[in-house]
Amino acid sequence: MKRLFALAAACAATAAAALAAPPTQITARYDLSHPLLGTIGRVEESFQRRGDEYSIRSVTTSQGALKMVFDERLVLESDGRVNDQGLQPMRFSQTRTKAAKQDVSATFDWQHGIMRSSKDGEVKEVPLPPKTQDRISVMYQFMNMPAGSDRVTMNMSNGRKVDSYTYRLVNEERVSTPAGAFDTLHYQRVTTDPKESHADVWLAKDRFNFPVRVVFDDPKGLRLEQNLVTLDTH
Repeated sequence: MKRLFALAAACAATAAAALAAPPTQITARYDLSHPLLGTIGRVEESFQRRGDEYSIRSVTTSQGALKMVFDERLVLESDGRVNDQGLQPMRFSQTRTKAAKQDVSATFDWQHGIMRSSKDGEVKEVPLPPKTQDRISVMYQFMNMPAGSDRVTMNMSNGRKVDSYTYRLVNEERVSTPAGAFDTLHYQRVTTDPKESHADVWLAKDRFNFPVRVVFDDPKGLRLEQNLVTLDTH
C-alpha cells in the first residue's frame, strides 16, 4: 500500500510539473483598439522553443479606420537562448513597411556586456545590463516570473537603448476578453517622471502568466488597448 501511495504521489508530482512547465509553442492573436476609433490593428504572435533556444515573431497590421489612411505593418523578431533565468535575447529586429528609416536591428553580446545597434546606417554600442529583454521577449519573460512577485523589475531594450522597467502587482481580478474570461494578475508600470508612458498588463494565472490584456497610455494622451482573441499552446 505504501509503495502504491508513493507511486501515485510521484505520478501526481510529475503531472503537476508538466502542467507548470511553460509551453514550447505559442500562437496568439490580439485586437488593438483605440477609445474613439475602435479596432485599429491586429497583432499576431508566435513563440517557439527548441531545446535551449527560442524565437518570437510579432506582426501588427492596420485594421478598421486606420487601415484606410495608414496601412502599416510592424514586425518584431527576437531570438536567443533559454537558461535558468528565462529568456536571454541574442538578436532583435524591428521593421516597418511605411517607415523603413525606423527599422532597427540589435545584437546582444553578453560576454562583453555590449548591445550593438543599427538604425538607418548608424551603428552604436551601448552597455548591456544582465537579464535585459527586448521589446517583444519582455512580454514572454513573464512566464518565467517567480510565483508571488509583488514587484517585477526588468531591463528592456527597444534596440537602441536600455531602460529599467518596474511593475507592481495591483490586484488579482477576472477579466473578459474575446478569447474568454481569465483569472489574472494585474501589474502596472511604476513611473516617476510624467514624461514616462504608463502600461498595465493582465497575466492569466492558469495560462503560464501569459498576457491576455495590455493597456498603453502615452504621456501625450494616446491610449491603446490590446486584448487576446485566440491562444494556442503546446
